[in-house]
Amino acid sequence: MEYTHLGNSGLKVSRIALCCMSFSLPGTGRDWALDDDAAEPIFRQALDLGVTFWDTANVYAQGTSEEIVGRAIRKYGKREDIVLATKQFWKMHDGPGGSGLSRKAIIEQTDASLRRLGTDYIDLMQIHRFDPDVPVEETMEALHDVVKAGKVRYIGASSMWAWQFAKMQSTAKLNGWTTFISMQDQYSVTSREEEREMFGLLADQGVGSIPWSPLNAGINARPWGDESTERAKQNPKTDMFGNPLYLDGDKAIVDAIESIAQERGVSMAQVALAWVLRNPIVDSVLSGATKSHHLSDAVAALDIELTIEEVHALESPYVPRTPTYFN
Repeated sequence: MEYTHLGNSGLKVSRIALCCMSFSLPGTGRDWALDDDAAEPIFRQALDLGVTFWDTANVYAQGTSEEIVGRAIRKYGKREDIVLATKQFWKMHDGPGGSGLSRKAIIEQTDASLRRLGTDYIDLMQIHRFDPDVPVEETMEALHDVVKAGKVRYIGASSMWAWQFAKMQSTAKLNGWTTFISMQDQYSVTSREEEREMFGLLADQGVGSIPWSPLNAGINARPWGDESTERAKQNPKTDMFGNPLYLDGDKAIVDAIESIAQERGVSMAQVALAWVLRNPIVDSVLSGATKSHHLSDAVAALDIELTIEEVHALESPYVPRTPTYFN
């Protein structure tokens, strides 16, 4: 395993992160997800491989993902060996502190996450989206306060326009509050819009990127048109918000991934992840593992150095698109 600092901070993370959205208890709406017993081999494998950066969110499976992750840390590892990240923003209940980024919501949801995770502190608390209904000053001061209270060590953000992130970051700096060290954004060889503005901003601000969906929900890890996985069978063409996962023109990119993988004798996932990892702004990549080969493929991708010709084959067919995940 390779390790690096997240952005310009002192927080050291594994370059492959375990995405825990795939873990939930029965009855939470994800038939393909894993409960405690089914997830045990994944957690053990993560520790064996040195994948010590674990990422979840309060909204994943109605809070049960956090519960499973907390139990796994206590059962299989040591709290001090894990860099534990979670998120908040989306609706957890109907009350005034059940969603959004108000001071009330941030403090309430931080405490709720701590209870579900069974820990005294969260290493990285991320805001899941930008909240246009709350003053930026209120949000950033509240995040600063949970850090100063010892409940959170670092803060990060996820999926927003570059100007929104810049506004939040500059507000914190002007007031001497805690600033973001990371941006968890959608980025893959078939979804490259972050290269336009966000990545340049992150580089300038010393903020690290933690791409989510680096395989575009598995589209980049299997031959074009293959819908053989359980998740693909249930929702083969759209993401959780009903947005298209791909354009018809992406076939050329997926075909290039398949061709390079065959020539190298590796999996398509390794090639697609190697492309994401080669970007200097990317510090760690999320792996949503539900099978043992998912994590091993992700770790193996660290050893793949793509040639200039391979990079050109992967990048040249790309068609610009409008991001649709900010709803």
